[in-house]
Amino acid sequence: MNNNLTIALAGNPNSGKTTLFNAITGAHHKVGNYPGVTVEKREGIRVRGDKQYRFIDLPGIYSLTAYSIDEVVARDFILDEKPDIIVDVLDSTNLERNLYLCLQFQELGIPVIGALNMSDEAEAKGIIVDEKNLSLSLGLPLVKTIGPKGIGIDALLDAIDATVSAPSDSHSIHYGDEIESRLAILQKSIAADTAFSAKYPARWLAVKLLEKDANAYERLKEHSGAPQIEAAAREAVTWLDKHYGKDSEIIVTEQRYGYIRGAVRESIKIVKHADFSVTEAVDKVIMNRFLSLPIFILVLWSVFQLTFLLGEYPMAWLETFFGFLSDTILNTMSDSLIRSLLVDGIIGGVGGVLSFVPLIVILFFLLSILEDVGYMSRAAFATDKLLHAFGLHGQSIFPMMLGFGCSVPAIMASRTLKSPRDRIITILITPFMSCGAKLPVHVLLAAAFFPNHAASMVMVLYAVGVVLSLCCAFVLKKTVLKGDPTPFVMELPPYRAPTPQGILWHVWEKTWLYVKKAGTIILASAILIWAITSFPAYEPAPGAAEESVVNAEAALEHSYAGQLGHFIVPVFRPMGFEWKLAAASVTGFAAKEVIVSTLGILYRVGTEEDEESEGLRDAIRQDPDMNPLAAFVFMLFTLIIPPCFAALATIKAEIGWKWLGFEVLFLLVLGWTLCTIVYQLGSLFGLGVLL
Repeated sequence: MNNNLTIALAGNPNSGKTTLFNAITGAHHKVGNYPGVTVEKREGIRVRGDKQYRFIDLPGIYSLTAYSIDEVVARDFILDEKPDIIVDVLDSTNLERNLYLCLQFQELGIPVIGALNMSDEAEAKGIIVDEKNLSLSLGLPLVKTIGPKGIGIDALLDAIDATVSAPSDSHSIHYGDEIESRLAILQKSIAADTAFSAKYPARWLAVKLLEKDANAYERLKEHSGAPQIEAAAREAVTWLDKHYGKDSEIIVTEQRYGYIRGAVRESIKIVKHADFSVTEAVDKVIMNRFLSLPIFILVLWSVFQLTFLLGEYPMAWLETFFGFLSDTILNTMSDSLIRSLLVDGIIGGVGGVLSFVPLIVILFFLLSILEDVGYMSRAAFATDKLLHAFGLHGQSIFPMMLGFGCSVPAIMASRTLKSPRDRIITILITPFMSCGAKLPVHVLLAAAFFPNHAASMVMVLYAVGVVLSLCCAFVLKKTVLKGDPTPFVMELPPYRAPTPQGILWHVWEKTWLYVKKAGTIILASAILIWAITSFPAYEPAPGAAEESVVNAEAALEHSYAGQLGHFIVPVFRPMGFEWKLAAASVTGFAAKEVIVSTLGILYRVGTEEDEESEGLRDAIRQDPDMNPLAAFVFMLFTLIIPPCFAALATIKAEIGWKWLGFEVLFLLVLGWTLCTIVYQLGSLFGLGVLL
């Protein structure tokens, strides 16, 4: 018996695969109550006794006829990697739909085990599944599981061991004499090439050829008798179309569902329960065609208000703590480059970024609750009509919402979109969402110049990002990416209570990425920025020793950073930026948090001369070159310009160099043009003084 097994965990979207994966392996990947959470395969290990089980969590798919990238990932892994066993995770509340994929798995010749997941929810709805009878009907082992509670895991592992010890013959449904006669001819021809049939199961490929699966015909080209088999397949398809009076793909689908209905009728009993459903009752309000969009806006507004309300004091405590560290170092170390590096470089740069950790924690906590409860799917439906008006697919709301956390997974989440055009548009507009890295910039300047309305001002920036994304999607739809959006079809999962463990791990994962970036990329950037703001050394003019603040400013302008800022400032001055903001804008291309780090260093140079120096917000507010209008335009510019290097690399990986170049140029031109217009019009009407 093989003690090192590779097991593919597959199934329909929203069947609870990732939750079950976490329960089996102890991994803590993101779990959301909406389809499309897993956009690439993930791996986890479970050890029991002398056996090691390697579980691969595949993206959710409805069929092995794949269209979207996540469906392709799942199909190709199963076909090309050939796992030892497929565990098909089935939603027990909707077995008829879920079993359609299961029948296709069985045709691959790989042992299949069905995990009847969400069995508690099925019973709560009065759905009683006789798993033994259903197992006999389908010809595969079935195990009831409850992912969030870890129930059924040992039984599932036992079924895996039993299947490996005594594998049964592969089970395939009978499609009817007319179809089977055509399949037999194709299957015999495919099996004639033994090397090919060892790679691709003859029965499965023959069925896919009758379904007109383009990928199946592509794989058939590897067969030594490909032209003859393809001709026979197309002849069989034509015959079936004429014989049944409908498309052969529809015929095969109907045969599968007919078989499923028969198996389900014999094995499932519906016990009449009260008609009241919490999900339906809540959805009458949440999904009301007049109320759904206003409720969605209200929910987001509440999230940001609560984030700032709860995060205000922890932020202040962290700022005080880093101020205490600075004062301690200033009081205990003599004036030196090391002291300047610690105070101005590391604490001034990294400390400013870490001060925003409470906001990141609270924001991700609230968004995680919305995801796990099941509201995100409702948000997609609430915004579908609006998104369609701008040329977007309703499912584009998922990457856009994920963009509020981080652009990298948001861009990858676009893989769930089936249309290449919809994917490209969604990827190109996702950077307009204010990610967690942009949040510190918004909060810093909003608190400095709009202290009484900081949360509302940040919400305005988030709203501007959404509006810009919609407008740009409309322009792209009418120009370089013409076409109509594909129809939006997606299930609405029932509301579920979020698990504390799932939420905490989601928050931890995102927060740790933020903190890790602060300890690596931001730290390295802070040290580099400190160096270019400290060198070359500045020698004050004779008699100017007492003018420490003036000398510090002069030293800063004399530094490499000052020289760079003054060199590039003509490009930024139409937007109202003087050299410090210009320099911070440039450093922000690596990662948006670096902007806060840069400003922390630029505005704290000279703090070793003043132990009672005020915080960064006060320092920026007192800058004579800054005003509320310039601060708002700078926030707007940070919102629009190209995202961090990691996000740009993800765009390149997803849609290639051509679209990456287009995106960078488009965002730079749009950012400079729009911010220049806003600043010039604002100055014309005196908003720099009035705000």
